[in-house]
Amino acid sequence: MADSDASHISQRIDELREVVRQRDPELLAERTASQFAVDGESKGTFQLELWGRPVTVSFPDLVAREAANQQALSVSNQALLMYYFHTADGMPSARKWVSFSELPDGRFYDQAYQGYTGGELRRSFADNLEAFQAAIELLGGEALPPDVSGLMGALSFRFWALPRVPLLTVAWPGDEDFPSAYQILFDAAVPHYLPTDVCAILGSMLARRLSAKRPITPLSGGGG
Repeated sequence: MADSDASHISQRIDELREVVRQRDPELLAERTASQFAVDGESKGTFQLELWGRPVTVSFPDLVAREAANQQALSVSNQALLMYYFHTADGMPSARKWVSFSELPDGRFYDQAYQGYTGGELRRSFADNLEAFQAAIELLGGEALPPDVSGLMGALSFRFWALPRVPLLTVAWPGDEDFPSAYQILFDAAVPHYLPTDVCAILGSMLARRLSAKRPITPLSGGGG
């Protein structure tokens, strides 16, 4: 990350913090599905999970840390959590999966998004769906049957980036005519929790995390 980019992100995080700290922490906890524990007068700590691992967010300074050792999170994860706390309004899940192109202004950036999400997974796993499922298991993805995901003929796995932000990683097995295809979808309520450009970053994060878990040794039964 260039110094200018880091400076811009840090400035944006400070702007978001300034807005969020003006809000009632109990209301923030309700909207973000986090737990708020009071530490003293006008102070406290939010507890929630980021990609399945426990983290804390102090209030009112709003610094995110690993729950286990209280080490501060990366700048990108600080930004993600602040956007979440800034945007969350408590809207229930829509129970409907949508593509990035269906998000507000998403279709203008959909080609790029597919390149670094579904395209990234295609480059990493090709037709080796056994390796893909092994990576899913390592990251704790939850398999959803077609009657739940609504996607017939696909392998679907749900991940929780944040308490109210699920993502669905989907693989369509290939055949002799078409290669396997991959996509990362969102719950239709996600605009109530994150801006579209942050959703794009979230999808990219998940694709990279899965690619990093690809088994080094080829698994039996997989394609090229």
